[in-house]
Amino acid sequence: MTTAPLLVTTTNGICTLTMNRPAARNALSDEMRSAFAEVVPLLANDDTIRAVILSGAGGAFSAGGDIRAMLAARGKATVEGGRRRMQDMHAWLRRLIELDKPLIAAVDGPAFGAGFSLALMADFVLVSPRARFCMAFAKIGLVPDFAAMYTLPRVVGVQRAKELMLSAREVDADEALRLGIAMEIVPTGDLMARAGALAASFASASPLAVSLVKREVGMALATDLRTTLNNEADHQALCLQSTYHGEAVQRFLNKQPAAFAFCPPGKTDSAQTA
Repeated sequence: MTTAPLLVTTTNGICTLTMNRPAARNALSDEMRSAFAEVVPLLANDDTIRAVILSGAGGAFSAGGDIRAMLAARGKATVEGGRRRMQDMHAWLRRLIELDKPLIAAVDGPAFGAGFSLALMADFVLVSPRARFCMAFAKIGLVPDFAAMYTLPRVVGVQRAKELMLSAREVDADEALRLGIAMEIVPTGDLMARAGALAASFASASPLAVSLVKREVGMALATDLRTTLNNEADHQALCLQSTYHGEAVQRFLNKQPAAFAFCPPGKTDSAQTA
């Protein structure tokens, strides 16, 4: 019996994607990449999905590329073939980075190579104490991929990104928190519950506002002030006319608690207090 390389479960508007090759520390096989290519556009187009969690099975997030498969394909590979193979993934990688709903990475164990790159695509990275990150590409003479050259400098700065990429050294959970790679360190047994609670808190957020914040902040380092101000004006005008905003203002005037409350650090259930 074959096991799906990517498990997809949806409950109450939260979709959980679990990389599922634990024997290979969830290395990204061709089958897993194809599964991502199939499911990511569906998530992007499904308005019932309010948040997405990305995790790995068996005590690992992802070891990155499948080195054994790379070796097996090396004899018949060409430069042009390698370029096309990478470009074939660009569509779903862009859709994942530009997803208009919160993406939460729950990182337990190693996130190496492209696994590290995948974690960097998330809006919020929660890690267990045993999480480890490594831009391992230099160890096998490769350059970082899966958009790491775009995402990592935006998270840790240009100088530190170069150091992490060229040294290929490991970063533990504590350093990941200091560098801003991780948002929180969560006890291993609570990691998925915390990710679920954080995701569930967005079920009561404005999908329009969340989408626009993600879009604008994602372009912040490549956009000038004038463009940002113009985009702010456009986006705020849309939000001011939204049904969500009208209902939220009415709740405020009626001295009712806000519908949306971000789930605070350490909380592992989505219950909100008035």
